[in-house]
Amino acid sequence: MSKKKKGKRLHKTLVEQILDKNKIAYKQVEFATHIQGDVAQMDVDHADIDEHHIYKTLVLSGNVTGPVVGVLPIDEHLDEKKLAKASGNKKVNMVPLKDLVKTTGYEHGANTPVGIWEKNQFPIYLDSTAQEQGQILVSSGQIGRSVELDATDLAGLVHGTFTDLLE
Repeated sequence: MSKKKKGKRLHKTLVEQILDKNKIAYKQVEFATHIQGDVAQMDVDHADIDEHHIYKTLVLSGNVTGPVVGVLPIDEHLDEKKLAKASGNKKVNMVPLKDLVKTTGYEHGANTPVGIWEKNQFPIYLDSTAQEQGQILVSSGQIGRSVELDATDLAGLVHGTFTDLLE
């Protein structure tokens, strides 16, 4: 392989290495990022990728189970009551930003269901939209980096449950 081609290839994140190890097909995707306040955010170019296929990973704490993870399209809002019911909790609340790294090992914007499952085995709930869409994008553990993969493959890997999570 020529040096030119080698230089353009992205290094593999830990998440991508986990997917390789489990023989799950994926495509690397890189987004531009910017700093907003004290948090890095990714920029989404709406011309290239449908925002509804990009999923965010939200970490909440349940009064019974402790940490639970909700995975839903970035252009939607989580219904905490639905996640609480699905996870066997009476109530769930977002993990405070200051506690996120301590809880998951990932900073805001880099949380990934693959890495969270690998490190912590927290219960993971994916919005049922993902199952209907098939191919979705989730973070690969670094801000601005994602992987596109089959939602059913993802759910199998992370022992995830498909359920309605949207407001």
